[in-house]
Amino acid sequence: MFVLGILALVSTATTLTFPHGTAVIRTTGSRTVTVRVEIARTPEQLQRGLSGRRSLAPKSGMAFLFPTDTRGRFWMKDTSIPLSIAFWGRSGRILRIFDMAPCSADPCRVYDPHVAFRGALEVNRGAFKRWGVRPGAAVTIRPT
Repeated sequence: MFVLGILALVSTATTLTFPHGTAVIRTTGSRTVTVRVEIARTPEQLQRGLSGRRSLAPKSGMAFLFPTDTRGRFWMKDTSIPLSIAFWGRSGRILRIFDMAPCSADPCRVYDPHVAFRGALEVNRGAFKRWGVRPGAAVTIRPT
C-alpha cells in the first residue's frame, strides 16, 4: 500500500478493480523474467494495493505506476502476504529492493526507498532473489 505524507486507510468493504498487464524484468545478467501484474495508478488503487489479500500466485504481483518522479513510502497495513518490493526510476532501472513483513495492527513499519521513483513492483517475498533480480535490472510494464 502506498503512503504519501500521512498514512491513510481505504475501506476494504469497497470493491476496487485493477487493470492487468505484465512486468518484464531484464536482469543485470540479461535474463528476462515475466510477471503477471495488476496495475495501480489511481489514488484509490495506490492506497489499496494488496491489502486485504490472503495470497498471491507465483510469478504475479502488483505494479504501482506514477506519471512523474515520486517520493513516498509503502506500508503493509492489513496485508497478510509477505512481499518484496522493487522501486525503479525514470529509466526503468531498479533502484532499491526491500523485503516487507505483513502487518495487521498499528503502528506498521513504513518502507521508504529514500530516492525518487516512477514505479514499484510488489511480488511474493524472496521472488526477486530467486529470479536473480537486483538493483540495476530494467523493468517494463505492459498493460493488456
